[in-house]
Formats: sequence, structure tokens, C-alpha cells
Amino acid sequence: MIPFPDISPEIFTINLGGLSLSLRWYALAYLAGLIIGWRILIWMMRRPAIWGDAAPMKPEEVDDLLTWVIVGVILGGRLGFVLFYEPAYYLANPAEILQVWNGGMSFHGGFAGVILATWLFCRARGIAPLRLADAMAVVAPIGLFFGRIANFINAELWGRPTDLPWGVIFPGAAAQDCPGVQGLCARHPSQLYEAGLEGLLLGLILFLVMRAGGLRRPGLSFGIFLAGYGLARIFVELFRVADAQFITPGNPLGHVIGGPVIGLTMGQVLSLPMVMLGLFFIARALRRPVIAAAA
Repeated sequence: MIPFPDISPEIFTINLGGLSLSLRWYALAYLAGLIIGWRILIWMMRRPAIWGDAAPMKPEEVDDLLTWVIVGVILGGRLGFVLFYEPAYYLANPAEILQVWNGGMSFHGGFAGVILATWLFCRARGIAPLRLADAMAVVAPIGLFFGRIANFINAELWGRPTDLPWGVIFPGAAAQDCPGVQGLCARHPSQLYEAGLEGLLLGLILFLVMRAGGLRRPGLSFGIFLAGYGLARIFVELFRVADAQFITPGNPLGHVIGGPVIGLTMGQVLSLPMVMLGLFFIARALRRPVIAAAA
């Protein structure tokens, strides 16, 4: 077993009178992912050769896109959490829906928010949505990597109990509530599994596809991201503890479809359409001719 590292979720706190302002690792992870992705997108838009004919938009337009993406991430992530995970609670407490500082964000909701924001941005600017989606797919794993590392530092979204040597002893009564386990309870560091699969591995695959001319096939990188994230999430859900509202004495694994032993969690249910849609875009891109490089 590995003891949980002595890292506070807060990087620092400033007290101003009776008000405490804290910079948290989770907020820094969002900022790092957005800023690094923003700079890489600008780099990509300045290199028409990787697109075959021309980049989908001007480098200076990436600044405006960033604002749209931030709004899409925050609104989509929050509304996704409200609708997918705790609709009954927020229906009874609607004033808490916008209280994002109390936690509760959904990747699938945030992803849907980014898709909608990007589509609206493309319509307003006359940009080909699928080609911009390819560019954003290349940089998305960066944010996923930082976000999952922040989940680990926050000691949240941990995995099921395990006796494997890399099991982590997460702090808190909830993490240590492991029926049948004597003494300290070690759990799968599922946040690190996701950081490795959704962030590092998927990011490497998309980078190599880009280097091999993948951006000359509209929809290919976007499809790989959809299918890659969906498969990674479905796999990690086998080791991750489901959200508490889905867990009952008769359904300890928190399945929302199927039985208590064999079934699907909410994360798997939401990821399956991503895999199918991703495979559709991959097949569609491979059937179409490659965009020839400009002379």
C-alpha cells in the first residue's frame, strides 16, 4: 500500500478581513489545460502544411475561441452534473445549480458544452466545424491529464478497494469505509489511470496521427478522440467507485443499467455513444480522399 502524499488541495490562501481567497490545484489544472491548449492551437493555425490546403481559421481567432470554450466548459460541465448525476437534489434546491464553487462538474456535460460553443463559434465566423474539432481534439488530452492529476490531489473520484502494491490509502472516512477490510483500506488510484489513458496515451496517439498527416482527413482526429476517451473511461470505470447516489446495499457497484454484479455505470453509459460516434467519424474520414498539400 502507498500512503497518500501530504499535498493540500489548496496551493495557498489569502485572508482579507473575514474573506478567504484560495487558489486550488483543480482551478490551476483548468487554467493550465486551457492556456497550453490555446498556445498549441495558435501554433497549429500558423502551419498550413499540416492541414493540406489551409488552416481552418486565423491564429488571432483562437483568442476569441478560448472565451467561447471556457463558457462551454463551465456551463456544460455544471449542467451535465446536475442532469446526469443529481437531478432530484437540484430540482429541490435550484438555487445551488450555479454554485460551482461547491463542486460538481461532469466531463460529458463539459464536452457537450464545448461542442455546442465551438459549433456556434464556427457558424458566427464561417469556419468548417469538423476541421476545428480535429484541432481541438489534438489538445484536449492536455486538459484531461491536468484535471485527473488535480482529482488525485483532491483525493476524490478514487477507485475500488484493492490489495495490489500500488493501492493508495486515500484520507477521509468515506475512502476508508471498505466493508470486510481490516485496518487501513487501499484503493485503486483511478484518477491516475485516467490521467495516463485519457491524457498521456490518447494525447500521444493524436500527436502521432497529426504528424502522419491525419489533419488532412477531416474528422479523423475528432473521431479518434471520441472513441479513445470513451474506451478509456469505460475501462477505468471497472476500477473506479461510482457516484454515491447510485450506490445502495443491493447495488454496491452503482450500476444504472443491468444487475448489481454485471451492468453499466453512469460513466460507461455516457461513454458508449462517444465510442460509436467516434468510430463513425473515423470510418467516414478514411473513406474520403486525403486533402492534397498546396503546391
